[in-house]
Amino acid sequence: MRTLCTATLLVMLVVASVTTQSRSKPAAPPEPFKSWLEQFAAEAHERGISDSVIRDTLTALDPLERVIQADRTQAELTSSFDRYMRTRVTPALVRRGRALAAEHRILLARITRTYGVPGPIVLAIWGVESRYGKITGRVPVVRALATLAWEGRRATFFRRQLFDALTVVDRGYIDADTLRGSWAGAMGQPQFMPSSYLQYAVDFDGDGDRDIWGSEPDTLGSIANYLAAYGWQSGETWGREVKIPAAKQRGIANAVRKRTQGCSAIRTMTDRAPLATWQSLGAVTVTGQHGLQPGPDAAMVTAGTRHFLVNASYDALLGYNCAHHYALSVGLLADRLE
Repeated sequence: MRTLCTATLLVMLVVASVTTQSRSKPAAPPEPFKSWLEQFAAEAHERGISDSVIRDTLTALDPLERVIQADRTQAELTSSFDRYMRTRVTPALVRRGRALAAEHRILLARITRTYGVPGPIVLAIWGVESRYGKITGRVPVVRALATLAWEGRRATFFRRQLFDALTVVDRGYIDADTLRGSWAGAMGQPQFMPSSYLQYAVDFDGDGDRDIWGSEPDTLGSIANYLAAYGWQSGETWGREVKIPAAKQRGIANAVRKRTQGCSAIRTMTDRAPLATWQSLGAVTVTGQHGLQPGPDAAMVTAGTRHFLVNASYDALLGYNCAHHYALSVGLLADRLE
């Protein structure tokens, strides 16, 4: 345990140096971590984070190299879609999800009435994110976020997350010693980033705490609240898989434009078009039994050799994680949990 006098001295030093330091995004290559941390701690103090939290979370930190490597080799970016699906949407995950759907049917019905998000979608995110709460990560969240904020590739984003993580501790939502999560700083059973916790976590069990670490009602309610805030359309499904004849695939690019705004995954999708347009371009459901069902306009997503028509609610899944591998896996798992 760090002594009080040592920690207090650190806070005094960093606060004294803040007036001469820049608040700009760290340059590449980054400055020495110790210097960067002193500047950050001083700014945290100026923002109102208590000296005790600064002492408990930032004293004598050093960066985690494995966190930097993980950020550069994310499975959503480096794995094929079929492999990603096989390793994350397993028969065991489906069986467990169906059991939990039965166990929590009353809770899930109340969540759907409150937020308009179907129970299977909520369960699927819970399953993909943390294996229904079993795997929430053991990496110290503050240390992981400090590493990524200092390293520089996505410094602005992770710097904000680090300030929000200190806020989570400062407000007493969780203590510093037990604030652990993924290499990217995601926390609890829904794997919320600190900013998402502050904005979207809810007290769905009514005990006065927004406990995404130990409360299943709070976890599931928070997931649904997040998706609703990102535009999930009540009564709508996420999408469906379709087949496109090889001879007609090239024509899609000429007939329907790519989207130009949104996260990186959204910009690889087409604009939305009426289902009649997709039918005219050769799209048929993978079963081929009933054709495309009537519904809203849909966008096309391609993952490897597979094609999907997705509705507006699919964008909410990308709001949770901007990667088609992730969002499609959630949607397909939810279908299997129906």
